[in-house]
Order: sequence, then structure tokens, then C-alpha cells
Amino acid sequence: MNLTHKLISSHLTAGDAVAGAPITIAIDQTLTQDSTGTMAYLQLEALGVDKVRTKRSVAYIDHNMLQSGFENADDHAYIQSVALKHGVYVSKPGNGICHQVHLERFGVPGQTLTGSDSHTPTCGGIGMLAIGAGGLDVALAMARGTLNLAMPKVVEIRLSGKLKSNVTAKDVILEVLRRLSVKGGVGKVMEYTGDGVATLSVPERATIANMGAELGATTSVFPSDARTREFLAAQGRERDFVELAADKDALYDERVDIDLGAIVPLAAAPHMPDNVVEVATLAGKKIDQVCIGSCTDSSLLTMLKVAAALKGKRVHPDVSLTVNPGSRQVLTMLADCGALSDVLASGARVLECACGPCIGMGQSPKTGAVSLRTFNRNFYARSGTASAEVYLVSPLTAAYSAIAGAFTVPPENAALEKIKLPPRFDINDNLILKPEDFEAVEVVRGPNIKPFPVGKALGDRISARVSVVTGDNITTDDIMPSNAKLLPFRSNIPYLAGFCLSTVDAEFAERAKKFGESIIVGGENYGQGSSREHAALAPLQLGVRAVIVKSFARMHRDNLINSGILPLVFENPADYDGISSGDELEIAALDAVESGRAVVKNKTRNAEFIALLPLTARQKKILRAGGTVNMIKNGDAE
Repeated sequence: MNLTHKLISSHLTAGDAVAGAPITIAIDQTLTQDSTGTMAYLQLEALGVDKVRTKRSVAYIDHNMLQSGFENADDHAYIQSVALKHGVYVSKPGNGICHQVHLERFGVPGQTLTGSDSHTPTCGGIGMLAIGAGGLDVALAMARGTLNLAMPKVVEIRLSGKLKSNVTAKDVILEVLRRLSVKGGVGKVMEYTGDGVATLSVPERATIANMGAELGATTSVFPSDARTREFLAAQGRERDFVELAADKDALYDERVDIDLGAIVPLAAAPHMPDNVVEVATLAGKKIDQVCIGSCTDSSLLTMLKVAAALKGKRVHPDVSLTVNPGSRQVLTMLADCGALSDVLASGARVLECACGPCIGMGQSPKTGAVSLRTFNRNFYARSGTASAEVYLVSPLTAAYSAIAGAFTVPPENAALEKIKLPPRFDINDNLILKPEDFEAVEVVRGPNIKPFPVGKALGDRISARVSVVTGDNITTDDIMPSNAKLLPFRSNIPYLAGFCLSTVDAEFAERAKKFGESIIVGGENYGQGSSREHAALAPLQLGVRAVIVKSFARMHRDNLINSGILPLVFENPADYDGISSGDELEIAALDAVESGRAVVKNKTRNAEFIALLPLTARQKKILRAGGTVNMIKNGDAE
């Protein structure tokens, strides 16, 4: 067996582990963060559960950190109180980014984790089966201890050799993206094997697993080995270690071979993580901003190498450099060893231990700027500045380029290879609240927290106009923008819906409201990116009844189903070309749900086409009821 099959088989509660088949797995741990957490906990309350049923659930506050109004502070108070009331640990603001902290303090090899954040697979770096999902699926996991999904295929990514001193784990995942694309991992798990794995530390593995989300993969998995044990021992958690690996004769659905020693410094050019080029081809191109951090590249190992690259140097006068360590542990240890002083002396600005500019919360570049970021996404306008050119690069490329004021290939430096993780990390968990320390918690609800929309039971037919026709690779950032102005309203879907798809079509929300009910039409890989179910809830709020596309990203399709919105796929992709905004379409909705196939009539053009709707028995129940919440209220939980 491969490692993925071992992890799934040991947690399988229903279904057959055959690629594409519906399965249910037991969930050991969950995580939420404050950008998606309010919805998850509102939904958990709606389920009427007293205490969570997982071994460990943690609520992190790490996204909406700018408190320029009452909204974010109110959300934090709500999350803290409702989480503690339901038996969930709370990581307070300032403790760090959820994925970095979870890797350090809570991740356990061999266990399962689901989180309301697409980068939950970070913990695959220590041998967890860690899967991102929409908030409702995470609420159900907390309430029932299970997760429903389609059994993924497993891709072996066999690593050989060793990274050169000027190449990092970020370059590895960029190489994978260059080969496979942002939709190359849909319906698959990326399992890393080979002799090269042993040369990578846990933080390096976590970086690779983290950005597997950009492949569209269900998750990514590394073995749990001596390097894992070393990391957990340094965190004072050696008791959590268990050795895990694929069998020597393990079978896989696909295989990719990568020689680590052959990888060179890479960059993802605007505006997609798979638009990968060699940094050498960009050398000398002037830059304006550099941001180092995010859940992808903010570990202690990363920051120590950045500090070494910056030591004794000065950031170019025309460049703004920001650095945000991934956790308070990382920041404290940087300060204690003097590395933080090297970063500050270079002219860098040190930001809070939070998601920050990666999620669009501050540090928007100037008009027309070239911004280098060690983040995971460079989607159009995600930085907050639509005219900016945002490149994804390794921390070393970022640091050396910040000094030069232009794209620079990091020099090979043997000293960097000598930087290792310490045998013991500084451990201080006083910003983690344990539910057992609190009794009779009263839930705090601010005025910005509004009820989430709920769909209506599916009728025989849907007859509605097309409210927008989009192109390929529409992201959840496109569907529901996530910037500093809008993030504070993540608990207020009625307000947030007014900005739905605004980066694609500024008139969409008003048009959808005018139509009353409508249908969205899109291209390939619709809904890629974040797990945010706001990208389904906002269209639901606006009356969207169906989305017809060439193909879907996994999490967004699941979120549409949970919301009671039909996710249809063109049988013949060429039929997409025959639809325009404003066309009136008619769908035999109930028949489509039952048969998995719909004849869609375009009444405006007197034409028709076939759309496919493959569903599990459970998903059929959900759509008939008009969403998961309605199904549960009807007493039809499964």
C-alpha cells in the first residue's frame, strides 16, 4: 500500500477506497481561522451540538488582524467564546498563523485533520492526512467526527538528490506546478517518496505540502521518519511520533520524478501560481516591494536563512521589504539568537505573526509596482492593487532581490546549508486557551454577525437568466474578493454579497439582484483557490440557482452543493461558446439530480445542450433539500 491508502484505510468508516468513489473518513483534528471561522461556528451552533467529537479542534485568529473598526474585534470575541463553549482550543491573536502553529504544537503523524482553509495540507509535512474544506464540512466534522469526500487518486512524486544551497523548498513546489499546472492535482493526493525526502526538514516538507493546494490537490503527504521525530522532539512532543511510510512495492496511479539537485531558482509570474519561469530570465528587472512570510514560508528555518542573507546588507532604497514570522515561537527565537536584529538592521519592516499581506490584509503595493512575495497565490488583484505585478519566489530570491533592487538569482552559499533547526524550540503556549479551563461560557455576538443564507428545496425546474459568463481559472478571490476593506465583513453575507465577482464584472451583483434568480456560466477550473464557502454563500444570497462550467475545483463544487446550488458541467465544452449573459436557460432540476444528466434549454437562442451532474446518494439528498442545513433540519442526516 502507498502511505495515502494506509492513512485513509485506517480511518475509513464508509465506502470503498476506489478512486472516484464516495468515502467517509474519521477525523481526528480540525482547525478553523477567523476569516472562515465565524461561518463554521454559526453552522456548528445550527447543528445543535454541545461539544465537538474530535480528539482536538483548534480555532485560530490570524487573518482579520487589522482592527480599524469594531467588526474584526467582534468576530474575535464571538469565535473565542463559541469555540470554548463547544470544547475547542483557541489560539489568540499574535500566536501565529494557523498552519505554522498547528504544525509546531498540534499536528500528529498518522492522524487526520480537516480545516476551513485551503492550506490545511501543510500538516502533510509530518505525515498527517490533512484536507482543506468549506466551513460547513468542518462544522460537520466537529459535530460528528467524520468527513465525506471522493476517494482520490494517488500521484507519487519521487524525489532524488539534494537541493543546491541557493534553492529552497519553494522552488520545489514551483517546479511541480510548472509541470502539472493549477488543475493538475484535482481529485488527487500528491505523495512524496524517494531518497531525496530524507534531505528535507519538516518545515521544508510543510512548504511543499502547503502549496500543493495550488495544484488543486486534495492534499499532499510526506512520510513520518527520523526527520519528523527530530522535529517533534524539538517541540517537546516526541511522544506523538509514529513512523509511517509507503510499502516498498507500493502502487500509484501516476508518477513524477524530480531531481532536487537539478532545480534552479524559480518564480511564478503574474497572475497564476503555475506561470513559472526561471529567475535567471528575469534577472535585472526592477522591483518595488518584497514580502517574506505567509503560511508557506515563515518557519524558523526560513527566517534564519533570510536573516543570514540580509546580515550586514542594506535593503535597496527603492524597495519596501516586509517580513512576518509565522508564529510567536519563530519570532521569539529569532530575537533570542540575534537574527531578528540582522533583519531589522537591513531596513526590513517586521510585521505581526499573522497572514497579513498574503490574504490582502495590508501592504498593498503602489500603482504598477513589481512585488516579490514568498506567498502561495498571486491571483489578479489579491494584493489589493490590481495594477501590480506580483511574483511568487523563494525566501532567498526575495532577500537577495530586496538588497539588489531587482530580480536576482541567489548566489550559492555553503554557509546557508549549515543553518539547521535547533534541538529544542522555545515553547510558550500561554496564548492558547484550553476549553477545560473555562466554565459556563456565554457566547458574544456583535452587530456585524448576521445569519448565513439557506437555500430552498429544489423544484422540478429552474428557469433563470444567465447573470454572468466568466473565463477559465476563476478563483474564489474573484468570486468573493478578500481584501482589507471586505475581510471585516466575512460574518455579514448580505453586505458581502454586493461585491461578489466584482473583479470579473462590476455589475454582476446588481444584475443578479435584478434577475431575482440566475445562473452563472464559467470555463475551466472554476472556483480554484481558497476553501472559503463565502464564494458559494454570496451567490446563494444573490439568488444564484446553478453554475454551469467546463470544470470545477474540488472545494468550491462541494461548497456549492452544501449551499443547494447545482454544479453542472458541460458535456461538450464547445457549448460554452453559445451562451451569453442575459440568456434565459431552463433546467429540469430534479431530473438532473436523479439522473446525473440535464438537457439545458437556451430559450433565448432556441437551442439546447447537455450538462452533467455526477452526484453521490448523499449529495442528491442535499440538493433536493436545498442544501446541507435543510437536509439536516429535515432529519435526513445521511
